Amino acid sequence: MEKLKYKRILLKISGEALLGDQQFGIDQKPVKMIAEEIKKAKDAGAEVAVVVGGGNIFRGMKNSAKLGMDQASGDYVGMLATVMNAIALQCALNQIEVPCRVQSAIAINQVAEPYIRHRAIRHLEKGRVVIFAAGTGNPFFTTDTAAALRASEINAEAMLMAKNGVDGVYTDDPNINPEAKKLDIITYDDIIKDGLKVMDTSACALCKQNSIPIVVFDFLLKDGIVKILNGEKVGTYIGL
Repeated sequence: MEKLKYKRILLKISGEALLGDQQFGIDQKPVKMIAEEIKKAKDAGAEVAVVVGGGNIFRGMKNSAKLGMDQASGDYVGMLATVMNAIALQCALNQIEVPCRVQSAIAINQVAEPYIRHRAIRHLEKGRVVIFAAGTGNPFFTTDTAAALRASEINAEAMLMAKNGVDGVYTDDPNINPEAKKLDIITYDDIIKDGLKVMDTSACALCKQNSIPIVVFDFLLKDGIVKILNGEKVGTYIGL
């Protein structure tokens, strides 16, 4: 454990990563793969907390506008989507004998524990994976911000942002601009100053405030999390 670069991490997974080849919902294949990658990190000696998005089921601002909902209501529906994803990931972890707890920022006691900071830290210390669901519990905040907040609260040593098919931060969208260049190391301020669309500026500012480095990487990379834990150069490193 002493050899790991980071002992306690917060893994942020986008909801779209759970889509697989589907247009909507949860595909068992990527969920199982993510669970196995988390297990490898845990077996290596790391304490792992997870925040998963809900974009594979419902995107607050986009879907609420289509349905004529106000943004607050749409955000609450999006929070419930993250609870569904969290339970699916918990089941996948349990199937490979990884102890796991889901903590929800919205009271939903039949399926998840309420979010309690000290309890979450105690779970991590006991070797359990903790999945934080329902964002911050408040509308108008994304799961990126929720991830930065939880990482700060549990004293995570790094926040790992698993992207769907994107292996780091680029100067522009590589799917649109073939001239876009990958950035290996950037600062928190670069994200805000250059308008890099990798995460919310509020989430970035929170990580900067609490000196939490961010690593952006492709979740499809085999052993990606373990490589980061071992200090290998993977994806894009964001720090001071």
